[in-house]
Amino acid sequence: MGRPGSGAARAIALVGAAGAGKTTLMEAMLFAAGAIPRQGEVGAASVGDASPEARSRGQSIEFNVAGFEFMGDRYAVIDCPGSPEFAGTEDYVLPAVDLAIIVADPNPTRAHLLQPIFKELEARRTPHAVFVNKIDQARGGLDELMAALAPASGNRLVARQIPLVDKEHVTGFVDLALERAFVYRPGQPSQQVDLSDDVLALEADARFHMLEQLADFDDELMEQLLSDLSPSQDAVFADLVADLAQGLITPVFFGSALNGFGIRRLLKALRHETPDVVAAAARMGLDGPCSYIFKTSYAGQAGKIAYGRVMQGELADGQELTLSGGDKARAGGLTTFSSPNGKKADRAGEGEVVAIGKLEAAMPGMVASMDGKARSLAEPAFPPATLYSMSISAKDRKDDVRLSAALNKLAEEDPAIVIAQDPVTQETIVSGRGEAHLQVLLERLKRRFGVEAATGRPKVSYQESLRKPVTQRGRHKKQTGGHGQFGDVVLEIKPRARGEGFSFSQKITGGVVPKQWIPSVEQGVRDAMERGAFGFPVTDVEVVLVDGSYHSVDSSEMSFRAAGRLAMSEGLRAAAPYLLEPVEKLIIHAPQASTSKITQAVSARRGQILGFSPREGWSGWDEIEVCLPRAERQDLIQELRGLTQGLGEFTAEFDHMAELPGKLAEQVTKGGEQHVA
Repeated sequence: MGRPGSGAARAIALVGAAGAGKTTLMEAMLFAAGAIPRQGEVGAASVGDASPEARSRGQSIEFNVAGFEFMGDRYAVIDCPGSPEFAGTEDYVLPAVDLAIIVADPNPTRAHLLQPIFKELEARRTPHAVFVNKIDQARGGLDELMAALAPASGNRLVARQIPLVDKEHVTGFVDLALERAFVYRPGQPSQQVDLSDDVLALEADARFHMLEQLADFDDELMEQLLSDLSPSQDAVFADLVADLAQGLITPVFFGSALNGFGIRRLLKALRHETPDVVAAAARMGLDGPCSYIFKTSYAGQAGKIAYGRVMQGELADGQELTLSGGDKARAGGLTTFSSPNGKKADRAGEGEVVAIGKLEAAMPGMVASMDGKARSLAEPAFPPATLYSMSISAKDRKDDVRLSAALNKLAEEDPAIVIAQDPVTQETIVSGRGEAHLQVLLERLKRRFGVEAATGRPKVSYQESLRKPVTQRGRHKKQTGGHGQFGDVVLEIKPRARGEGFSFSQKITGGVVPKQWIPSVEQGVRDAMERGAFGFPVTDVEVVLVDGSYHSVDSSEMSFRAAGRLAMSEGLRAAAPYLLEPVEKLIIHAPQASTSKITQAVSARRGQILGFSPREGWSGWDEIEVCLPRAERQDLIQELRGLTQGLGEFTAEFDHMAELPGKLAEQVTKGGEQHVA
């Protein structure tokens, strides 16, 4: 467990909902530690959010890292984005930090926004604490907020402080472990004051409640409380440290990052109670000298930079590294984050957050070993599901190659971006967490790589099928100066049950179509099925070759392939074709208060509600199972987030093909809007 002066640097992640003040808290910590001369607000002179895309939006869109020293100990603080659209990077950061601080709003009505964050940290077994920010905007005590936070957390929430209140304004706090009171002083450290008689009673009750919570995990402390004995301060702190490291409790602090209230008290708690990097390495299943890589970035002429943390041992500039999978690479430049903006270094010690240059083969989630042994995480990190897609192409055709290379680089930097080629529509599809997420990608394409892209709604992979059977002859006859071409076939074309696919067989008698040319007939049939009567692939069809004729000189494989294609093309038009659309199965997760609105929204999109039930392990959440046409899913995530204060999420997978209704099918066949979705 963490201890002052232990030598290893600590890594702290700041997480929370958008607007809670994470970046401001990072700056407040740097300022309180003396690492920066003044504190800037987000979008002004802040250390984090340096990219033009972040500044134009006034919010974090990727993690920011800065370091400082406090009372002889080194820290790296990683500020993670709060918007769910930009949350992909924290999935790789959180496994490697010693502690995550959940930055919370003091408004109890916003407490439920933190439940996904609590669940993520609990799933990764990352120790975490809560810092209630903007306490100067709160009115009265924290009882209501603690009650609202409790259902969101799977761990025991332990209030480490109670507020001092004067005329409904929070003016300071009482530290329950130290049994000391402090009042805030703008721009200065808090001042210790004596506990007044009325506060003494409140402090005694709150402290006893804290001790009762700790006693649930300490039999000796329980016996002391039952015997009306007061435990020593050292014993209380030992329990706080041990229970936090084991993920049994989540301590709660409060203050105001913008005004510097409570920041030094938070730093002192971090100094004494943050678990050591050894515990993080054990959680990740890592042993031996190695570094964990949680992000990569391309930096112009500097090449590919890997951001990571030294989990054990020491990393030297120029050292040969063995990546997960066995690839070898050499550290071509080393930056450590023991200062606000990082600094070049010859080596990095255990626990340090670093940037390593020229690791071209590195990817987020990899381990870089310093002893030649390839290592991997015990539980690999995965990016969150993509929720929004668009087609993309270069505005200028000469930029096609540059666009492809740039997209691949940006997808490496952000694992929540997925680039794919649709095999049916032949479009390049880029997918991410939402419209704003992909808009940032487009801005970076232009700013960093000089490529302007044209985008659109991805085309839907419609298919065609048939309503009635037909028998169709196809005769291909062409006379040239030498040998001619002749192929003649008769096909029985029949619809099959939905999902049965394509079947080809033959009932030829008397050798009217020689056996060696029957495969060519089938190939011609398949050629015709690539574009049916409406221009889409055909499925669920049985074709039987029943008759035909040939010429001993002019017939050939090419002739019978052409005859098969001709017969099938004409038969498809005569067999009452109709359109099929892909239907997906979605699992939607959302707060119960939004369930009825979500079901209405799904129904309005031609969706079918299969059922819903309480989400396992999530207080006040539902899991809604639906079937929804792919054409209706494009902007579903925007509507879902609008109905759930940004909390709604879903996963989607192909389920089946279904007939497209009349008016919509007519729009598609005429090239209307439903052709794309």
